[in-house]
Amino acid sequence: MLNLSSPPRLPAAIALADGDGLRRAHFRMWQWTMSLVTVLITTWCMTLGAIPGIIAVVVAKHVLVAILVAGLGVNSPRDLEA
Repeated sequence: MLNLSSPPRLPAAIALADGDGLRRAHFRMWQWTMSLVTVLITTWCMTLGAIPGIIAVVVAKHVLVAILVAGLGVNSPRDLEA
């Protein structure tokens, strides 16, 4: 009776990684590029003075965390199914 009351199992995920290599490599390159641009802009803002430097560091922290979270796939459609 217990087996009848539980919902059916999800189907097995098949072929989720086929042909994903180039897109994934492109996304990793985009992550590295945006991180480097963020760090360089932050460094440049720090040369303008203390207040712009502090503001730049605070903004850069949020931007870098957003890039990291995008890379972790928090909103990935594959994770929503599981």
